[in-house]
Amino acid sequence: MQSVNIADLKNNLSRYLARVREGAELTVLDRDTPVARIVPFATRAAGRRGAAGRAAEPSESKQRLAELQRLGIVGTGDPDGLADLARTHAPVKLPKGTPSAVDLLIQMRRESKR
Repeated sequence: MQSVNIADLKNNLSRYLARVREGAELTVLDRDTPVARIVPFATRAAGRRGAAGRAAEPSESKQRLAELQRLGIVGTGDPDGLADLARTHAPVKLPKGTPSAVDLLIQMRRESKR
């Protein structure tokens, strides 16, 4: 896998994308720290998707999830712990007239000095 600094990638984007189209993978570096990976886009053959648009091949999803776990992006959950949490913690009931989370977010954005 080839590494490329952000400035070099910016200045030669077409050249690097041509390499990716040919199957190469690039690691993007910000001051020698990996920040992203550019990989070829894998197209799915027609007819390989289910009626709801989900991938028909569960092994592809499992492989992708295993890759994300290996990279430390996602971790395995605890289904029993989640079920216990859902049973022991009832949803919060807010008093009538309390603004929604969306309303609060909009208010905070309006008040922001940025």
